[in-house]
Amino acid sequence: MTVLLPSGETVPALGMGTWKMAEDRDRRADEIDALRTGLDLGLTLVDTAEMYGSGASETLVGEAVAGRRDEVFLVSKVLPSNASAAGTVRACEASLRRLGTDRLDLYLLHWRGGIPLAETVEGFAALQAAGKIRHWGVSNLDLDDMLELTALPGSCQTNQILYNLSRRGPEHDLLPWHASTGIPVMAYSPVEQGRLLGSPALATVAARHDATPAQVALAWVLRLPYVNAIPKAGTAEHVRENAGALELELTTEDLSELDRAFPPPAGPSPLAML
Repeated sequence: MTVLLPSGETVPALGMGTWKMAEDRDRRADEIDALRTGLDLGLTLVDTAEMYGSGASETLVGEAVAGRRDEVFLVSKVLPSNASAAGTVRACEASLRRLGTDRLDLYLLHWRGGIPLAETVEGFAALQAAGKIRHWGVSNLDLDDMLELTALPGSCQTNQILYNLSRRGPEHDLLPWHASTGIPVMAYSPVEQGRLLGSPALATVAARHDATPAQVALAWVLRLPYVNAIPKAGTAEHVRENAGALELELTTEDLSELDRAFPPPAGPSPLAML
């Protein structure tokens, strides 16, 4: 299962997030093992950011993918406070050093700050010209922001947003716009950091398929062909569970049941973020 980027490249629909990794030294070996297990299973889209652990997550990812860099579609993000034209370049170069690589496959603006989008895009263009990033995109941008961004030069490849069964606000206007433009969405926290797992509706659907609630939550996000999901998993066992979502096809009955438990939005709402 893959998602098509505007560039014409395809990336795995299900990847791996790393937010809150590298925060506990006792979990480091398990986290590296989890990432390497994910690569073995084809979950080669790996997302990190300079903000995560103040760079510690990038260092951990670099260790996990060492020797396998060419298998990975590697994503990192620049903080809005660093996202001037020159600052974006400096931040990316620091991320590359921590990751132990010479390029990123995708570099994102983490969220919109006070620096004009045009300046950040200028920095992205300079990084592309230098071969330090292959593609660029954004994160946590709502529809008005995306309209402003896409009027600028260059080609945005994705918008990484908070999207899951309990965070369906983007379905009103942002997701339809993405579907119409061919710019995919990358859903972070697709299981709402585990808070969805106690849902009776998820348990009912999961039992019907001999699956787990987490697999149902991920399969629901992945039902849309232009949406990636990047759940974080700190153990190899958890990664294997997540990968099982790729084998789960939700029925019309399943989707209706989930809609009753988690109603779609009745109108527009501001984009939420964690």
